[in-house]
Amino acid sequence: MDKVVVEKEVLVPEQRESAASNFFWAFALVAIVAIVIGALYYSGALRRLTSPQQPQKVNVEVSNPPAQAPPASK
Repeated sequence: MDKVVVEKEVLVPEQRESAASNFFWAFALVAIVAIVIGALYYSGALRRLTSPQQPQKVNVEVSNPPAQAPPASK
């Protein structure tokens, strides 16, 4: 038996990116970046990086010892 080989040239159309596809990917990128920045902000990491260092407040109670009477003179 002889084999018959049939060849046909298949033309593949050029892949052009449509405006809708570009818009979808741009929107997806903005959404992903917004989610990452939001997660950093709410975790507090972004606030620590962007806000200036504030002095730490320490609550210290200072009291004087009770006054002692001067020694009695004789």
